[in-house]
Amino acid sequence: MQGSKLGRACGSVLDLPPENLIKSISAVPISRKEEVADFQLSVDSLLENNNDHSRPDIQIQAMRLAEKLKCDTVVSEISTGQGTVNFKINRELLTKTVLQQVIEDGSKYGLKSELFSGLPKKRIVVEFSSPNVAKKFHVGHLRSTIIGNFIANLKEALGHQVTRINYLGDWGMQFGLLGTGFQLFGYEEKLQSSPLQHLFEVYVQVNKEAADDKNVAKSAHEFFQRLELGDMQALALWQKFRDLSIDEYMRIYQRLGVHFDEYSGESFYREKSQEVLKLLDSKGLLQKTLKGTAVVDLSGNGDPSSVCTVMRSDGTSLYATRDLAAAIDRMEKYNFDKMIYVTDKGQKKHFQQVFQILQIMGYDWAERCQHVPFGVVQGMKTRRGDVTFLEDVLNEIRLRMLQNMASIKTTKELENPEETAEQVGLAALIIQDFRGFLLSDYQFSWDRVFQSRGDTGVFLQYTHARLHSLEETFGCGYLNDFNTACLQEPQSVSILQHLLRFDEVLYRSSQDLQPRHIVSYLLTLSHLAAVAHRTLHVRNSPPEVAGARLHLFRAVRSVLANGMKLLGITPVCRM
Repeated sequence: MQGSKLGRACGSVLDLPPENLIKSISAVPISRKEEVADFQLSVDSLLENNNDHSRPDIQIQAMRLAEKLKCDTVVSEISTGQGTVNFKINRELLTKTVLQQVIEDGSKYGLKSELFSGLPKKRIVVEFSSPNVAKKFHVGHLRSTIIGNFIANLKEALGHQVTRINYLGDWGMQFGLLGTGFQLFGYEEKLQSSPLQHLFEVYVQVNKEAADDKNVAKSAHEFFQRLELGDMQALALWQKFRDLSIDEYMRIYQRLGVHFDEYSGESFYREKSQEVLKLLDSKGLLQKTLKGTAVVDLSGNGDPSSVCTVMRSDGTSLYATRDLAAAIDRMEKYNFDKMIYVTDKGQKKHFQQVFQILQIMGYDWAERCQHVPFGVVQGMKTRRGDVTFLEDVLNEIRLRMLQNMASIKTTKELENPEETAEQVGLAALIIQDFRGFLLSDYQFSWDRVFQSRGDTGVFLQYTHARLHSLEETFGCGYLNDFNTACLQEPQSVSILQHLLRFDEVLYRSSQDLQPRHIVSYLLTLSHLAAVAHRTLHVRNSPPEVAGARLHLFRAVRSVLANGMKLLGITPVCRM
């Protein structure tokens, strides 16, 4: 925005190209002090760009630069800080430029910034969620779902071509148990009406039986062998389990606001993983062990911690082999520039080994593969006990939020209180999860998720709804033209300065894939909006002042909504 103009001005004084300066100039974060500069130029990072390592004292450099730069119609004041040159922008220009840009760019505000200019558009694959059919959808799957959705949203917003893949655990010995279990305890009508629940019940029951009865264990093993050999009857039952489970998952993901372009699964790579084993063998990378298994030694000297098992003694493939086959297949299919796997940090070593094996197989594109790990959440329980199904979590969220809303008098007017409760509750859950580093473990608490005061998703939704009702009440008649001179109060200037930083926050999240930067930005924006809402009244103000303030509040709501949608939150207009 104004950063590019400053870049050009400083560039001519320093005899440097302006693009070198864009990343050294940043909008100054809002501080508790009323009067802060709008932009600062970090002299330190500038000299780094210039590779001048015999740098004299940074402070002297900053003073010299400040003396050479002149105020003009854009810059009204120039000063120096710790190793920085600070610029204050002409207040009316700041107001007009920021508000115009927010309204004109709409959902693209911040994404059109110079920070992103010249970034090549890439083909990106994101694999996330990936639950196991017939097993618990645990909290780790929930985290993978919301984090993967955020990463895909962000990459898509930046103009990349994103493919979202759900890689289901839909193969393996559990299907031998399920096939046998269903023949013993299954009910067709229960399977049709609630497949995830029924298959889980069958799976738990058959596991108990198999532990006590050798014959059940034996027939489970036989059923899986029939599957592996392509027996039509066994495969038909397996296909039915898979299809019904995906239909139900899709319905639940819809409630979460999440979609996938492809429901893949381990089953897709049964044959292809055999090809991978042949390929490894032909390259002399496969080693047989005394137990009859096959391994790849990544250390080259037999270090047991660097050995990856790729085949069982009976010749069947393992999880790692199927991941190798999947990566090779996706490269052929999508020719990706980047593939991101979103799973818990317990799988860190697994992915390191998979990427390393791809590399030694001669696939240079292995370096385009990235694992985004996240920490463990402890203590999430619903009224039915430990989390078994994603739907239980969503129902719990809706129920708790409805109870909260029932105690507030405005809720009665809602057309669809259940849907609103779910959207607000999901925002609460997502903000709670995204506030810290993704790698951090944390202790889950429903009370903390739903507290009405403080930095929560409920507060973000409340702010959005409140600003929306302000627009509804006063209409948009004011919004064609406005007088910038009416927005010079400190509360307005703080908001404008904060809006100015949105592109930097998006840039930071795009670099490290951490949503916390956007979360803390939106919480600060909501606090600033709350203060402004209390002090800058629209009602009973002169039309010119009311119009300018409405413009400001509309810009806040627009940026708030943009940020929330990137995080995977649907903003509500009433609550």
